Amino acid sequence: MTEYSRRDFLKGAGVAAAGAVAAGTLAGCASADTSKKDAPAADWMPAAWDYETDVLVIGYGGAGLWAALTAFDEGESEVLVLEKAPTRGGGNSSINMGEFTWVDDVEKATKYITGFSLGWTPEDLARAWAEECYNNLDYCDHWGVDAQIKKGTNASAGNLSVEYPYVEGAEAMHVCSVGDNGNGFWQQLDKVRADLGIEVMFSCHDEELIQNPETKEIVGAYTLIGDDKTPKAIKARKGVILTLGGFEFNEDMKQQYLRCYPMRGFYGWPFNTGDGIPMITKVNAQLWNMNNTIGNANTWIKEFEQPYAFMLTPRSNNYIMVDRLGNRWRAESNFFNPHLGWHEFTKFNDAELCDFERIPTWVIMDKTGVEGGPLGQMKGGVMSNPAFSTSIGMMLEDVPPECGAFEGWSEDNSVEIEKGWIKKGDTIEELVAQIDEVDRPKIENVKAAIEAYNQYCAAGADPDFDRDPATLAPVLEPPFYAYPLYPGGCTTLGGPKKNVNAQVLDTEDEVIPRLYAAGSFGNFQRHTYGISGGGNAENMVWGRIAARHAAALEPWDQASA
Repeated sequence: MTEYSRRDFLKGAGVAAAGAVAAGTLAGCASADTSKKDAPAADWMPAAWDYETDVLVIGYGGAGLWAALTAFDEGESEVLVLEKAPTRGGGNSSINMGEFTWVDDVEKATKYITGFSLGWTPEDLARAWAEECYNNLDYCDHWGVDAQIKKGTNASAGNLSVEYPYVEGAEAMHVCSVGDNGNGFWQQLDKVRADLGIEVMFSCHDEELIQNPETKEIVGAYTLIGDDKTPKAIKARKGVILTLGGFEFNEDMKQQYLRCYPMRGFYGWPFNTGDGIPMITKVNAQLWNMNNTIGNANTWIKEFEQPYAFMLTPRSNNYIMVDRLGNRWRAESNFFNPHLGWHEFTKFNDAELCDFERIPTWVIMDKTGVEGGPLGQMKGGVMSNPAFSTSIGMMLEDVPPECGAFEGWSEDNSVEIEKGWIKKGDTIEELVAQIDEVDRPKIENVKAAIEAYNQYCAAGADPDFDRDPATLAPVLEPPFYAYPLYPGGCTTLGGPKKNVNAQVLDTEDEVIPRLYAAGSFGNFQRHTYGISGGGNAENMVWGRIAARHAAALEPWDQASA
């Protein structure tokens, strides 16, 4: 087995961060060279550049942050970052649980990745990921971030560090975290970025790549900024790194690409609308992993002004779950796997619905389900379920209103009941009548399901689904309440196909020069999501790989400079 030193990654790296700051020559983006504004240009070339930089990063979430730091620090390159949000940035990385992967054996990790993906993830990509992931803890040390190896993920109540522990090589996979959630991790590294002077331009949207039609090189991009309808041309002398996140809030893309629909249970960054997909298809990039996602099931409320869903938990065990036909279909005591739970919603009903039978699933509870406290997260983002308690989502204190923050759930659920977000009825018939007609379960089936379930509670055993006897509590006391569950959760994973250098490939598997991708925008995991902490690790690993490769290139305009 190849031996790797956890300190080798710093050998040959660019100037140290402190030295770079002292030099003061690499911060932000260069102003356009106005002396060249009147120079002749090819038809495809902007007549003038509004901004110039070495490495252009589009998207300021976790992957964009790691790419920017690495291109600046190791690559001694000038970096400019564009972000769609009006302030802050951070994406899902700043509002998730903050867990990331570290591997202690490259060979075993490679075998695990190719194993759970049934060979669909290319071995060379799996190995490149594993080799770079081996350095994740060292990079945390390098940037002064105190990361700790955990016994297991929050999702597994600390028991497992991988999604498929029975696959060969799983023992090499470990989960780490910085503090209690991703926000702390993000804030520390964002401060490093700011201290280094790497500029982030906010309210940037509708980017279009600028490609040399002869060499196919990506030489920069156009962007719109705020309400200004005049595109700004940005020269990227070395490369463009796309870190645009997923398409979890683009309904057309989800319906077209994902394995079940509607997948409206995503709780994350509302600016993730798949903007990068049309951008890369215009330069003939190849898409991959468009049907893969990370998630479980959450409550989407169509009356809510934001597109994201809520993570709700009944406050007592006096509830059941029914499908669109009104039938129970699982043991409610088994909470959905936060990363893979959406798999349970893919059952298609040809006989009666011509649609997905379990989307949405309805949680039906009696009054005790709402009396014990808030169903959802109050301001600050604290949530609890049978496995863990942590602070995540758009309810975090530092998410500003202009980024889509939610003020938090009411302590007694009264506000949400009054708004009709939580359906209410004095009888089961009245309750079911409150549910939208298209999703309304059959009342006779719902009543039969509750009657049978209550009998199982009296008997102390659930012969249908083997629900944990300790959780068998009847649904008896009116009024009754209901809310829907839709599959979704963290993020989609589809985007451009890439190689071991994070270079984007075209439809012929040829490199599109100077174009890179990292993060959830083209996650390398195929077939299923199998790497716990793999979303944040994807940001760290491919963000660094992309930045290192791009920053090492000679500027495309050097010959004419």
